[in-house]
Amino acid sequence: MLKKYYTINPYGEEEIEIQKSRFIGHAKRCETEEEAKAFIQDIKKTHAQATHNCSAYLIGEHDQIQKALDDGEPSGTAGVPILEVIKKRGLKDTCIVVTRYFGGVKLGAGGLIRAYSSSAKSAIDQAGIVERRLIQKLAVTASYPLLGKLENELRQTDYIVESIDYLDQVTIHLAVIVDDVETCKNWLINLSSDQVTITEKETAYIEVPVA
Repeated sequence: MLKKYYTINPYGEEEIEIQKSRFIGHAKRCETEEEAKAFIQDIKKTHAQATHNCSAYLIGEHDQIQKALDDGEPSGTAGVPILEVIKKRGLKDTCIVVTRYFGGVKLGAGGLIRAYSSSAKSAIDQAGIVERRLIQKLAVTASYPLLGKLENELRQTDYIVESIDYLDQVTIHLAVIVDDVETCKNWLINLSSDQVTITEKETAYIEVPVA
């Protein structure tokens, strides 16, 4: 699993007008090719009267799934420019469909490339970009007299206290960035004078908005 990567929020949509044509960009996070294909078909159904519904998607930990579709526009003037925008933003698991309602003015190849690129950028901006960071969940078990000290100190760190179980002993459930796990463990051991038991649980991703 990647320690971190960039993608978009679940969905974003933005409309722009260029030379009397309406371009509606739809951006959606898709983690499988099946999701991307279904999203493209949904947009095509919703905008069945549109002149074109051009699309591109980039999926997979190593960008192994890539597709660009011109949907009737001259080859290379729609799908590829959309895909290039996704790549240049450094995004993963992203699908974009740009719907065009022709306004009567031909844009030429260069104009089409700029228009589809601009619409893709607008859709991404509307959705917003997030950084997904891989975290390790830790269960930290200690006696009740240590709880106050541990909790107070943890609240002043970047480690995330997710919950606390109050049983025979107290267990604090933490989320820690994977690169910081050993540092966190050593810090807890020193803080408690080696009076804690630390158990590694599952890994997961947290999402941090990118300004």
